[in-house]
Amino acid sequence: MRCLAKFFLFIGFGTAVLSAAAQRAEAELLIAVDKSSQRLSVVVDGAQRFTWPISTGVAGGPPSGTFRPERLERMWYSRAYDWSPMPHAIFFYKGFAIHGTGYVSRLGRPASHGCVRLRPDHAATLFALVQNYGANRTRIEISGSAHAMDRSSPHGMAQAATMNSYATAPGYLRSR
Repeated sequence: MRCLAKFFLFIGFGTAVLSAAAQRAEAELLIAVDKSSQRLSVVVDGAQRFTWPISTGVAGGPPSGTFRPERLERMWYSRAYDWSPMPHAIFFYKGFAIHGTGYVSRLGRPASHGCVRLRPDHAATLFALVQNYGANRTRIEISGSAHAMDRSSPHGMAQAATMNSYATAPGYLRSR
């Protein structure tokens, strides 16, 4: 009887360990960007950990949707925008990235060419989390609208053209 009890105890313990490992394998990092509120929320394993002010594109970018990180660059310089530094860049769609900025006074309102800007220390924290979880377990959700782009008005058409030109802008150059 004792042997049988030990066996079931062992099986129960093994199941608990496997269950914990399976939960960790399914654990996910969610980066939720809300262009309407100009806030970025970080949800780790289902629990909200951070909410930070951001700046998204003045023309409405980045595009809304669900993405995975495509690549990480500790320091990147934008060839398209006067070699602007992009510390802790998390690229997720074409040339769009989440990255740190020196223009922290502009956070909380649209100010970029289309990327998601945040404070450099927040960018470093987010970068480390994405490195830890990996691209396959990181999801980036972009929602909301910084501006209603009315394509029937000349101003709305200019906004759409600016956003489209950024999405197809030439690449970026890594720091040496």
